Amino acid sequence: MSKHTLIGGGTGFIGSHLAKHLTQRGYEVTVVSRMPGVKRITWHEIEKNGLPSTVNSVVNATGQNVLDPSRRWTPGFKQNVWNSRVNSAKTLCNAANASPQVTSFVNLCGVSLYRPSDTKVYTEEDKGEDYDYMSRLCLAWEEAARTGDSTEPSSKSAIVRTGAVVGRDGGLIKGIWLPFKLGLGGPMGTGQQIMPWIHMHDLCALIQYIIENCKTGIFNGVAPEIVSNKGFSQAFASAINRPCLFNVPEFVVKTIFGEERAALVLEGAKIEPKRTLSSGFQFKYPNVKSAVAEVIGK
Repeated sequence: MSKHTLIGGGTGFIGSHLAKHLTQRGYEVTVVSRMPGVKRITWHEIEKNGLPSTVNSVVNATGQNVLDPSRRWTPGFKQNVWNSRVNSAKTLCNAANASPQVTSFVNLCGVSLYRPSDTKVYTEEDKGEDYDYMSRLCLAWEEAARTGDSTEPSSKSAIVRTGAVVGRDGGLIKGIWLPFKLGLGGPMGTGQQIMPWIHMHDLCALIQYIIENCKTGIFNGVAPEIVSNKGFSQAFASAINRPCLFNVPEFVVKTIFGEERAALVLEGAKIEPKRTLSSGFQFKYPNVKSAVAEVIGK
């Protein structure tokens, strides 16, 4: 059987790593792009003609970078953040449902639908709740990935709720590398907030596992070790032999990102990958120490 995966957001941080990961394992990969090209297809082509007949799995990793400090948190930018996630999920869910040869549609979503709590530990059985902009976005995102424009749930859909993705050339690590290297890095706010996370290798391997085993439903794409922002910061600083002395004050974080966005780094829920583990998937980097060691090349 051929292995041909279509990736929405295939040129982004996660999508490009996933494309490389799958290609190295014998997959043919086509990327959804605004511009046509070799091994590319445009969103317009998908909406007009559907998926190529050889594609048998679809992954959606599309989404405007929420924590881009160069972008002000304006109503227009918030709408772009929303549309880039919800509309892409609808489009690819509809296309996957209309393609009999497609056996798996995997949509990456966030974990902000889990309300932070001092006592609650969430698993995939928890549906999440509407309590702020980010939680509403996650709920709408998941609904679009389940049904597209239909009223019936898709029988092919798997949703991976991802924490902060740890990889050297993007995301969280790219943002903190220089301050920590200069000895100026530290926790955000109090640092006591929980920081759900996953290593890039494990996220890509989990997606491959879901595709190859035709898994459906919800999977928490977070590592088994629950750690605070301070704990992660200390582990990273230790790995690069730097101190971890300075907290970034909460008001500074809110000034940079705005109140709604700042919640992504100043708040966090305790999350277990219960169903992910019970499905048989095994993490290569289950704890922060092993993850940051790989990232810095130790």
